[in-house]
Amino acid sequence: MLLAAKTAEYATPEIWRVLTKTGYFVGLSGAIGSVVTYVAAVRPALRAASTAPADAGALRRRSAGYLGWAGVVLLVAGYFQLVARVARAGKGMPFGDAMAPGRIADFLNAPAAKGAWIAQGTIYVLQNVVLVATAVALIALFVPAVRRHLDRLALAALPAALAVTLIAGIPATVPAELDRWLDPVFSQLHIVSGVVWLGGLALLVALAGVRGRLGEGAGLLWADIWRRFSLVAMVCVGVVTISGLWITWKHVGAVSQLWTTGYGIALLVKIFLVLGLVTAGAFNQFWLMPRIERARRADDSTSLFHLTLRHFPKVVWGEVVLGVAVLVVLPFIAGSARSEAGGAKAVSDGSIFAAGAALVVALGVSLYATAKVSDALARRPAAVGEPAAT
Repeated sequence: MLLAAKTAEYATPEIWRVLTKTGYFVGLSGAIGSVVTYVAAVRPALRAASTAPADAGALRRRSAGYLGWAGVVLLVAGYFQLVARVARAGKGMPFGDAMAPGRIADFLNAPAAKGAWIAQGTIYVLQNVVLVATAVALIALFVPAVRRHLDRLALAALPAALAVTLIAGIPATVPAELDRWLDPVFSQLHIVSGVVWLGGLALLVALAGVRGRLGEGAGLLWADIWRRFSLVAMVCVGVVTISGLWITWKHVGAVSQLWTTGYGIALLVKIFLVLGLVTAGAFNQFWLMPRIERARRADDSTSLFHLTLRHFPKVVWGEVVLGVAVLVVLPFIAGSARSEAGGAKAVSDGSIFAAGAALVVALGVSLYATAKVSDALARRPAAVGEPAAT
């Protein structure tokens, strides 16, 4: 359906564009998402006094290996994303020709456009320097001597990994309108929250693969990890929703444009995939997390182990698949449904900001209520005949 999406103003992206952009966001998910999740959810749980040293050691080794490979993927994906930018700037330049070092150098050294405060190529040079430094730092975790300093390296790599995408969002020309300032802000919020959400899920699925080397008491450790990541994921859902609504309003002028324009069709597919992710997250929050908490209070180590290391990862695997599908769709969301439909550009005013503020408050209340309902379900006694986790 996406490949067939055609209107007068919409062009289906070439396959190299799909692969490079999807690969780039996979790289960001691996670097940003895994580092944030390790720092915010895994590291604190491993440092808890109740965590068995053997379990902590197994998860640290797997985390270090995963972060190392995340660095490799980021480095490769970053290179091909740079080549894709050169090809796009070349107006019809074949992707293979864009790999020539001379063409890349010309692209990065191009002078600033008229009225720009900085050359676009200079921004990309800075971004790629930070990208290489971040990737090298993560790849260094393959060295046993470096791996012993995993916690400190992850904390140091966190701001660098975030800077990889934030630098790319810097406008080369000073925005003349408020909307022009807000567009890159909401775009970067959308990217960061999305890759943290997806990258974190992928990291935890990978770590759950070591369950055969963990003790029976590891269920308590993993209950803490899932609890901490649930909070991270909830914040990401909120930010993705608010920033996504802004981006959608900017590029879609009417509901009908979701199925009458190429941009809208691609966006609609993405929306359904994200709703699938949210549904899976709701299942975790309202069914699995309360059962995990009840098993923890009952000191039922067997049920706790099965819930946290068998049932939970199965659901998360489904979320990862949906998340990767979202990344595949992203390259098709190009241009604007408003321009395809011949409509006027979106212009913000006081009523738009008031509606946005109301949505933020409503979403905040909704997420707070979600957490409270989940806690209430966890405090309920187990239903008579409720099957144990197996």
